[in-house]
Amino acid sequence: MEDASQSRSESGPGGSEPSGAADQLAALTRELEEQRARAEQFLQNWQRAQADFTNFRRRTEQEKRDAAFFAEAVLIARLLGVADDLARALATVPASLQLFTWVEGLHLLERKLLAIFEAHGLQPIEAVGKPFDPSLHEAVSSREGAEGMVLEELQKGYRLHDRVLRPALVVIGKAAAGATPEAGQSEGGQQGPR
Repeated sequence: MEDASQSRSESGPGGSEPSGAADQLAALTRELEEQRARAEQFLQNWQRAQADFTNFRRRTEQEKRDAAFFAEAVLIARLLGVADDLARALATVPASLQLFTWVEGLHLLERKLLAIFEAHGLQPIEAVGKPFDPSLHEAVSSREGAEGMVLEELQKGYRLHDRVLRPALVVIGKAAAGATPEAGQSEGGQQGPR
C-alpha cells in the first residue's frame, strides 16, 4: 500500500512529475533554439555559397569574353599588317595600270578585308586635324604647325570595340622655333620690368 500512496504523492500537485515536465520542456526549448540557430547558420552558409557561385559564374563568363576578345585582337592585329602592306602596294600602282582587272581585283580584296574588320568591331581612329591624344595617337615626330594638333598620319590607328588595338602613328605640330614668349614674360620665364 505504501507503493500506491507513494506513487499518488509523486503524481500529485506537489510531486516531482510537474517538475520533470518543466525540466523536459526547458530542455526541448533549448534544443529547439539550438536547432533554429543551426538552421540559421546553414541558411547563411547556403546564401554565401550561392553568392560565391554567382560571382564565380560572372567572373568565368567575363574571362571567356576577355579570352575571345584577346584571340580576336591578336588575329586582327596580325591581319592589319597585311592590310597596310596591301594599301601601300596599291598606292604605288601607276595611274596607267589602274584600269587593269587585276588592280581592280586587289582594290576589291582590300575593301572586303576592311568590311570584315568592320563587321568584327574594328574602327579607324580619326587623327589628322584632331588634337593629339596619347591614348589614341603615338607621336613619331613633330614639325612647325598648330601646337598639339595632329598634322599627318603615318600609320592608321584602330579601335577594336572600345579598346585601342593600335594607336595611330602621327606627326604633331609644335610652335615655331623663333616664336616670341608670351607677353609680359622674358626668355627665362621671369616677369619682365613693368
